[in-house]
Amino acid sequence: MTTARGLREGDEPITMLTAYDAPTAAILDEAGIDVILVGDSMGNAALGYDSTLPVTMAEVESRTAAVARATEDALVVADMPFLSFGVDEAESVRNAGRLLKEANADAVKIESGPHTVEMTQRMTDIGIPVMAHLGLTPQHVNRLGGYTRQGTDQDAAEEIIDLAGAHAEAGAFALVLEHVPANLAGAVTEALEIPTIGIGAGPDCDGQVLVINDAVGLGEWSPPFSRQFGDVRGEMLDAVEAYKEAVTDGEFPAEEHSHVESALDDLY
Repeated sequence: MTTARGLREGDEPITMLTAYDAPTAAILDEAGIDVILVGDSMGNAALGYDSTLPVTMAEVESRTAAVARATEDALVVADMPFLSFGVDEAESVRNAGRLLKEANADAVKIESGPHTVEMTQRMTDIGIPVMAHLGLTPQHVNRLGGYTRQGTDQDAAEEIIDLAGAHAEAGAFALVLEHVPANLAGAVTEALEIPTIGIGAGPDCDGQVLVINDAVGLGEWSPPFSRQFGDVRGEMLDAVEAYKEAVTDGEFPAEEHSHVESALDDLY
């Protein structure tokens, strides 16, 4: 079983994908994915929201529990949704603890900034493993003005490097770097002893993460830094259309899909 401490070991790149339900989690686990992230990206990818902001603790907790029940080997990391942390430290710690204690997550991920360094320290001190997240942080979309690349000038890049180091010193066991220049991600990776996991951050991170919809081709669109490794949407559409045609043509259910009970012959 993969552990937070275990991510620091070995030379192979870390593989991480999101999952929001048990069937998907079981597939990722069977495929040998190291980390399953129950991301607040469920807002866009699974719940029909326009952003991650409406996602609630209850939604993350329920889906984390489903993923954890289906996972044997991968590390299950639960995303802390918008306003579940950062307002009050005690509430932040309790919410993170719920995800471990009640939903069986192995760790939590926090969209990080200057305000989350002490919080990361507090959580790790009491036994809650924390994965930090810098660069593009979607919960800050209203402040950032969109989903634009971060760390593109000297000051912004240095801030990310400084915050990465601060969160590592505070006890974070890994760091997600999202939508930043590849050379910045490489510099952060070189500077840290904890592993970095990139998404839109180039090849020099210690691992990579994608949203499952993008990776398998479930959505109609994926970001330019992603890659579709399959066409699940096309396969599902073909299967659903074939089902519809079989039902309307009277081909399904056929005799082999039905059972006739001889003891009930008198009913007819």
